Amino acid sequence: MTERVALYPGSFDPLTNGHLDILSRARRLADKVVVAILENDVKTPLFSIAERLEMIREIVGDDPATPVLSFQGLLVDFARATGATLLVRGLRAVSDYEYELQMALMNRRLAPGVETVFLMAKEEYSYVSSRLVKEVARLGADVHGLVPDPVLRRLIGKF
Repeated sequence: MTERVALYPGSFDPLTNGHLDILSRARRLADKVVVAILENDVKTPLFSIAERLEMIREIVGDDPATPVLSFQGLLVDFARATGATLLVRGLRAVSDYEYELQMALMNRRLAPGVETVFLMAKEEYSYVSSRLVKEVARLGADVHGLVPDPVLRRLIGKF
């Protein structure tokens, strides 16, 4: 039987508990879920690719069913390179869906054999975004419970 591989792509700057929730549910859909960190030259991230790789690996451990990798370029090219046939995306609100639908349709056009699966965020994380977490932490407020402890420690260190 062929191993079913999924990609869970994102910038994860930083990884939130909402991301972890989606990852844990995605693990039920595939034998392997690759956490795929996009190296985006357009954005100026708070954490470097190396820091994000290190943080996420610290959180998910050395489980071969959940490798953590970075990539550049088209997501569908990375999917082909990793043997992934599923793309996992989390949705928080209707506004997320509009953007994600466009991306899913383009990805389907570029790679018809790769399906996009949308997972709804749990209610308690439906308002949480990496951008919001960074902004709140930068202003000195407590983001405990919104991010895993290794991320919290590094956010405190940055601000």
